[in-house]
Formats: sequence, structure tokens, C-alpha cells
Amino acid sequence: MKFTCLSKGSGFHFPPCHILDVSGFRILLDCPLDLSALTIFYPVSPSPKMEEGEQTYDFAVNNCLDMRKRQKILKSLICAQPWYKTPNNLHLWDPSSIDLVLISSTMGMLALPFLTQTKGFSAKIYATEATTRLGQLMMEDLVLMHNEFHLFFGSDSGSPQWMSWEELELLSPALRQVALGKDGTELGGWMPLYRSADVEDCMKKVQTLKYAEEAWYNGTLLIKAFSSGLEIGSCNWTINSPKRNIACISSSKFYSVNAMEFDYHALRGNDLILYSDFSSEGILTNDEHDNNFSASTTYNPSTPSDCSADNDDRILKECLLRNDESLEERQKLAFICSCVVDSVKAGGSVIIPLNQLGIVLQLLEQIPVYLESSAMKVPIYVISSVAAELLAFTNIIPEWLCKERQKKLFSGEPLFSHSELMKGEKLYVFPDVHSPELLTNWQEPCIVFSPHWSLRLGPVVHLLRRWREDENSLLVLEDGLDTDMALLPFKPMAMKVLQCSFLSGIRLQNTQPLLEMLRPKEVLFPEDLREQIKFSGSHSFSVLYYAENGTLGVPRSKGSVDLEIASDLATQFSWRKLDHDDVDITRLEGQLFIDHGKHQVLSGNKVSEPSRKKPLLHWGFPDVEKLLALLSRMGVKGSVERCMNDAESGSDEIVHIHEPSMALIEVRATRTVISARDEQLASLIFEAIGTLAGGI
Repeated sequence: MKFTCLSKGSGFHFPPCHILDVSGFRILLDCPLDLSALTIFYPVSPSPKMEEGEQTYDFAVNNCLDMRKRQKILKSLICAQPWYKTPNNLHLWDPSSIDLVLISSTMGMLALPFLTQTKGFSAKIYATEATTRLGQLMMEDLVLMHNEFHLFFGSDSGSPQWMSWEELELLSPALRQVALGKDGTELGGWMPLYRSADVEDCMKKVQTLKYAEEAWYNGTLLIKAFSSGLEIGSCNWTINSPKRNIACISSSKFYSVNAMEFDYHALRGNDLILYSDFSSEGILTNDEHDNNFSASTTYNPSTPSDCSADNDDRILKECLLRNDESLEERQKLAFICSCVVDSVKAGGSVIIPLNQLGIVLQLLEQIPVYLESSAMKVPIYVISSVAAELLAFTNIIPEWLCKERQKKLFSGEPLFSHSELMKGEKLYVFPDVHSPELLTNWQEPCIVFSPHWSLRLGPVVHLLRRWREDENSLLVLEDGLDTDMALLPFKPMAMKVLQCSFLSGIRLQNTQPLLEMLRPKEVLFPEDLREQIKFSGSHSFSVLYYAENGTLGVPRSKGSVDLEIASDLATQFSWRKLDHDDVDITRLEGQLFIDHGKHQVLSGNKVSEPSRKKPLLHWGFPDVEKLLALLSRMGVKGSVERCMNDAESGSDEIVHIHEPSMALIEVRATRTVISARDEQLASLIFEAIGTLAGGI
């Protein structure tokens, strides 16, 4: 088995991307887009003029600008139709060599249309039902938001001007690093955005799976999806092959208010665990920094390997109680809600371009409660081309929701409160900022949920330009963006900015307790986390570290494969024992089938009788003297020449055949070679050697 980390990603918005070669099949794990890279582009202005400080430049005549102005603009941001950045080095792999694609989350499928429209791509694509639908909505929304650039700049024609080396040299170091990567090799990953037709064609090729539904690929790999707890529909994968059972752990959360909880029971007892959760990298607590965090200090790995599931649940809860994720998230959401209420009390409006669906759904439930407790009546708008369909979909996917939400379904209550808020005219949903219904209903101050979190696409660009000079207004940003670069097109800014980070992965102190609980034989672990998590010497599994852009060979965990043989074949076996080894051997005639991961030999067409008499395999070292005697009785005469070889094992023997024609037999320690011009003589010699050696 071989494993290649194409990209370690950067948190929730840009999950990792890997290539896994197992049992002769090549598997791509996730296919995301790095949408944070959009910040190097200037957003479309609502007028033909775009602002930069106190000056304006006419980008319709961008090619006519003198070099001094051109350099000033390029060092700020790139003024062109954006391209989109795919995972590092994914473009270097032949798409036709990929057999299988597994999607773990909605963010992990945004680059999928780039693959599906590539010539030669024929891989099978699997994703959960919820991820597939939510991902499709996100891609459709992305295309519609990008169309504003298309209308402004016109159609793409070949490589854009900003990708020329002359233009790249004019970029500031910060922009150049985003465009080229730290080592300057990532320019080939930029692609022009796909079209709506490409998204539609892509979704036709995705096979959706229900929770824990079995899917067999080529009768060899058994694939299942289990909840990762991160978002609605997000999953971890298990891949069972004839020689190794693998669990792939992506970004996961033990606790979630909306999504089904992390299912670790389904990941237990696998031969190999691919740990691919980079989301907690670099966000250690103070205590962890002080201790140069060692996982063994928080968990006692001496737990018996045969402990019960109840004991595992107890251990997991103990780990979580030491750092209550749910309490921390509730406190963050409460702080956001209080800041929102303070802003609208002061007469300002609020823009919330968050991308995590679970966080947005919680804020849509909690902000109205805070407003009501403060006796404030402020409209809440959700502005997005797919908002209505997305909110409706969240009320019909109970399979991937937490138990509390599922209980609401069985009791006849709405799964989420946004449907009741819309009926009570507290929440309004509109497709875009130019919607006539929105213009009729519009009131300020207000609270607006609207894409895009990169601040380069969609309604948020126009709303920021409207409120950026209002010191009472508030912008709520997600962590993961370069704030200075993201806000550059909107400066000078007087409005307040609140940047929040939400947990989107397993905390580092919980990593080793989880792995000990899952009890794998081997773990593939990120090299970047080696210094932050030092596994204790008594852990029950071996650890192999992998790095970005490196291929790691993983030794076999099973020495053999089970083979089922039909009873009518097994009764015909004629066993022979090898002379020098404690091994029995027999000839087997049948047809080999691989079905649902099982290797089977069934009765097939019989070979012709003459060929059955000839041994197909010989073993043993021929005695030269006996060989000469046997050949003499066949009318073949020869002599023996002995010569020392370079090895210490002994000498080689060469038999020179003189009659009936010339031939040569080289008897060496590892092989016997027959050289003869006469085919009939060669057959006689072969028959003689076969008589002396064992064969079947």
C-alpha cells in the first residue's frame, strides 16, 4: 500500500487531500478548493470605477495604464477575473489513473467538477446523501456569484495576464506567496471556475450513500461512511480490502449541536488508521504549549485491550470533561449574539458571512432570542441564491442529525426554528441584493447572513461597501482569512470587525486517547504534529509519519489472503511434499473470482488431457550423474565440467552434450539453463530433468 498527502489543507474551509493506493486501486480522498486564496483578487465594484484609497482607476482600460499606476494596483490586489486554487500537485496526477473518489464533507467536493470534466476520468465517486446535496448547492451558488465577475470582465480566453511572470513579479510578497506557494510551485493548481452545466454533469456521477450503507467497489473494496460530527452529512470512511482494513479519520468533532455525533465505534479494530485531522494544528492551549504537549499525560494507555464499549464511552467522556467543547462553543456563540445586539442597539447593521452551516443554524436560533430579551425588533435577512432551498433541506435530513433534533421530528416539531421565524416575519430569505421583494421589505438597522466568507464574491461585497463607514455596524468573520488582505478593498473602514474561530477538529489532547480506544495495528500520522503530540512508548500501535507532497510505503499487515475453494475441486487434490521444505503442494484447476472482498476458486473448463500430463512446476536440484545416465539411455551422450563460482555455496556444473547434436546444460545453485539448437533434443533434456526433479 502507498499513501501520498497532496495537501494538508488549512482547516474547515480547505480540508486535506490524499491519494491512497490499496489492493491495486487508487483512491482520492477529498477534492477541495482553497477559496481563501480568492483574497488576492479585487472584488467587483457596483460601478465601473473601483476604489483604492482616495483614488479610482478605470479597470475597463486596465491595459492602457502606465507602469507606475499598474505597479501600484498589482502590489495591492489582482484586478482580474478570479481563478480558483486546487490542492497542491493534484493537477500533476493523471485523472484516468484514479479509480475511486471518497468525499468527506461539502468543502471536500468543491473542486470535483474540475476532475469530472477531464478527459479520461472515469472514477467512481461516493459521498453521503446530505453532503452531496449541500455540496451541490454550494457549487451552484459559487458559480452564480462568480458570474458577476464574468459580466464585468467578459469571457476567459487562455491564461490570464496576471499569471505571466512579468505580472507576478509586480505582486507584493504576500500576494506572490498565495499565488505561487512557499516554494513557488503552485501556479499550475489555478483553474478557471467551472460552469453550471459542469456542476450538473458532476452530480450525475456521484453515488450517494446512507449512513453506514455498504458499497462494494469492483467486488474487492467494502466502503462505508460514518458520522464525523463536524457538519451535517460529514463523514469518516472505512475501507475494507482483502489484505487490510482501513479507517480514514478526517476533521471530526466529539460534540455537535446539529450533526450526528462522532461515531468512533465503527472505526474500532481496523488494521490501519489514516489520521488526517489537521484542524487543531497550531491552536494549542497555554498548558499544552508549556508542556510541549505529550498525549500520554492525559490518558493512561494501560486500559485492557478487551475493555467493553461502556468503558470506552466512560474514557471518552472523561477526556471531553477536561475540556468541554460544547461549553466553549456556547460561550463563543453567546458573545457573538451579544455583540450583534449591541450593534443594532446603537443603530448599526450586522453582516455575518459565515460558511459553517452548523454555526449559521445556531445563530439563526439564538439571535432572535437575544433580540427578544432586549426588546429589539430588527429584521434578519438571509440573502443567497440557494438560501431557500438550503434551509428547506435542513428540515428533511434527520438521518445525519443529532438525537435531540431527531426527537423533534418524531414529535412533529420543526427540526430547526428558522421555518417558524419565517412564518412570524422575523426572518426573510431572498435570492440576491437586487431582488425587488428585498428592496420593498428592506429596513435598517438589520442583520444579514450572506455569502461569501472570503469577502470577494456575492452580496457581502455590496453590503460592506454600504456600511463600511458606519462605526456602529459590525462584520462577523471566520478565522482562517488574512484579515488585512481580506479587508483591503473596503478601506478606510470604520465598522467593527469580530473575527471568530470555531472548533473544527479533534483537540490535540484527545488524539491519543481516541487512537488507543480504536486499537489499530498501525497509524498514519501527520509529520507536522509529531512535535506537538509525542506518543507514549507503551501505546499498542505503530506510528508511521507522513508529510505533504511525500509518498509513504506501508508494509503489509496480513501475510496471506483467505481463499475459498469449491468442494468438488478440493476432493481431487493430489498432494506432494517438497523435499527440503515442510510444504505440501498440489495442482489446482478452476476459475478465480473476487466478489465482495472474497477470493473464490470455482470449477471451470478442464484443460486438455495431454497438457495435464506435463508438470507445470518443478523443484529440487538435479543430480548431474543421474542425469547423464538417464540421457545415455535416451541415446544422448555428454560429459560434465565442474567450475567454481564466486559464491561460497559451491560450484556450478556444466553438461556438454556431444550426440546426437551439440547442446549445453548449466546447473547452478538457483537455476538450470538448457541451450540447444535442436528443439527435439531440448525436449528430451527437459523431460529427463523433469523425471529427476519433483513436479506437479
